[in-house]
Amino acid sequence: MPQSERWQKIGREILFSARTELYMGLPFLDEALSALAVTDGGYDTDTLATDAKNLYFSGAWLAMQLEHSRTSVNRAYLHSVFHCLLRHPAKSKNRDTPLWDLACDIAVESMLDSLEYRCVQADKPSIRRKNTYRRLRQSMPVLTAEAVYRQFRRERLNSYDCATLARVFQVDDHSLWETSDDDEQDKQWQQTAERTQTAMETIFTDQSTGGEAVREQLSVSAHPTTDYRAFLRRFAALREEVAIDADSFDYGYYAYGLRHFGNMPLIEPLETREVRKIEDFVIAIDTSMSTSGELVRQFLSYTYSLLMDSESFFRHINLRILQCDDQLRSDKRITSAHDLRDYMEHFELIGQSATDFRPVFEHVDQLVSEGAFHHLRGLIYFTDGLGIYPKKRPRYDAAFVMLEGEAYPENVPPWGIRAILREDEIAASQGEVL
Repeated sequence: MPQSERWQKIGREILFSARTELYMGLPFLDEALSALAVTDGGYDTDTLATDAKNLYFSGAWLAMQLEHSRTSVNRAYLHSVFHCLLRHPAKSKNRDTPLWDLACDIAVESMLDSLEYRCVQADKPSIRRKNTYRRLRQSMPVLTAEAVYRQFRRERLNSYDCATLARVFQVDDHSLWETSDDDEQDKQWQQTAERTQTAMETIFTDQSTGGEAVREQLSVSAHPTTDYRAFLRRFAALREEVAIDADSFDYGYYAYGLRHFGNMPLIEPLETREVRKIEDFVIAIDTSMSTSGELVRQFLSYTYSLLMDSESFFRHINLRILQCDDQLRSDKRITSAHDLRDYMEHFELIGQSATDFRPVFEHVDQLVSEGAFHHLRGLIYFTDGLGIYPKKRPRYDAAFVMLEGEAYPENVPPWGIRAILREDEIAASQGEVL
């Protein structure tokens, strides 16, 4: 048998043994562990690699890991599975690749380091790891890849520091992530994540398992994203607008009059039509420590570019942009693209304290009672979902819009509407209005 085939056979046996041990130790991950097909052909890697369908491996590398400890192999296997369970490959599009790879590895390794199961317990995390976790948790409650990635971008992490941290957290090969663009496969991992989260919450109710980080990441990351353009349409109101209503216009009678009476059509087109558009609107910004100014600029630019679509807004608009942390910090009225451009050019995030949603709703209720709006259908609150909510439903629809990987929609009251956006979706729109 050629040496390469021998190593492949050894590697396959090592992986199957590791999967069996993980099955026995972590039964709530049974579906996720069986979702990747172990294959010994099609891609050469020095470690492990996955395209979210198959798991490729280096037999020699696995043998070296096994010589160190069985736990090293188990952790490496689970490292790649966690990437898929959290849909890291599918989320890698339009991101800074080295930074995204690092963020994903930190998120996954933080989960592995939190598991108090013998099959994955390794030596105590290094000082560098502990310090990295501690520093990041000062800025985010859960170390999701998306949140870590945003934090590194805010810090403008340089290539040297990125490479240094990668040596601490890197385990597998992410080269195949760029090819994992199968929407159906991503949907299957989404469903697997939801079922795994349910299994963990059922099995470990009121138990301390050391797996809280896994449950937290699944809770934050497993939510499906929203079609934001379609989402905004729910705030439209039915009104008459000056325009030709082609649907109610009979061209036959119109042409008949022109033929027989010269320039005298029998029926003129109607001058108004009923349309659904947004007339009054409120955008509230959570300015707590979890929000950055650049991210808010991108969100406002994206939202306004959609609202200013000819099919979305009436000619006369009445948009209020509010900033609030634990109290209302700013209220700006926007009536045109020029107003928004001026607002964004001089934009400054005000606040950075704790989050209390109630002052915004109290202020908007006061504006409604004063007649500041003709027909307010809705309010959008850009937030991470962590804060104090009003106890009663307002008279208008209220939507809490959050970013994927940093969202806690389960905290939103039953009367609130939840929407989760991808950061690359709103970032791509930067500059469209401005």
